[in-house]
Amino acid sequence: MKFTTLIAAALILLSLPADAQRIKDIANIQGVRSNQLIGYGLVVGLPGTGEKTRYTEQTFKTMLKNFGINLPDNFRPKVKNVAVVAVNADMPAFIKPGQTLDVTVSSLGEAKSLRGGTLLQTFLKGVDGNVYAIAQGSMVVSGFSAEGQDGSQVIQNTPTVGRIPNGAIVERSVPNPFASGDFLTFNLHRADFTTARNMATAINSLLGPEMARALDASSIQVNAPRDASQRVSFLATLENIQVDLAEEAAKVIVNSRTGTIVVGENVRLLPAAVTHGGMTVTIAESLNVSQGNPLGGGDTVVTPESTIGVEEDNRRMFLFNPGTTLDELVRAVNLVGAAPSDVLAILEALKVAGALHGELIII
Repeated sequence: MKFTTLIAAALILLSLPADAQRIKDIANIQGVRSNQLIGYGLVVGLPGTGEKTRYTEQTFKTMLKNFGINLPDNFRPKVKNVAVVAVNADMPAFIKPGQTLDVTVSSLGEAKSLRGGTLLQTFLKGVDGNVYAIAQGSMVVSGFSAEGQDGSQVIQNTPTVGRIPNGAIVERSVPNPFASGDFLTFNLHRADFTTARNMATAINSLLGPEMARALDASSIQVNAPRDASQRVSFLATLENIQVDLAEEAAKVIVNSRTGTIVVGENVRLLPAAVTHGGMTVTIAESLNVSQGNPLGGGDTVVTPESTIGVEEDNRRMFLFNPGTTLDELVRAVNLVGAAPSDVLAILEALKVAGALHGELIII
């Protein structure tokens, strides 16, 4: 496929000039984060779309035993309306007991659908093994499936995954270092020495000298009041400070699967001459029929015949002068009408030749 503009062929030009953004948009506070919770439970009330497996039966028997109902060991209940599931949720920072969480419920076994089911009381544990929330409720399942007697089946979305809005009640909070110590540490979402220095400078310009210091390319330490209420007001002011972001390093990102190419603004080229030719190969198949002599006998024979044509495009060589900019690179590649695969080949060749100033990253 040829194209007239580089963008039309999925070459995206990434221009990231220096910009000012709020601290709340570029960094988070060290130790103040969400926590993942997970649990194992039962979904009941399914319209025959559940499962009959050993661990489903075992889980079902254990639940009944907890309610004082003991079944014989050799008894195998029919539990096609039951499914074993994994329940997971994210517990945000500062959430308190009594507040609710959204939970996601996913089938663990052979259940065909969780639509119409109800999750029974399930303990949600953290990585330390403690129970932090309890989930229960009716699920919202967007997917569905239908199966005919001849084995044909129609599935839309994912019928074995559901969600329960506000389906878990928090029973225990997670401590964090927000109200402890004499300072707070901000961690940048994208580590950069220049941005870290600019952030410390911006904070010191507002609060006074030596209030903030950059520890490394990612962390900025800020002196903070010990009183919790004062610390809240302090951070409300701090997180809205504007910080000048550093320019990104010169990079060329190539997605070899989709043909997407992202070229950073600071990419430069050394003097180089490039020529890139394309070759088109066409193969035409035809059949020749040879009939035998009606008088002398013989068989009718069908023989295939292949015609192969090779056409090589004449490409012009284009020259990159010292310090060629991104705009000049775009216009030069457009001039020869290169496809995404051709652009990738040119960039790789330039990198190997040492003529590309920028990191070439292929994903």
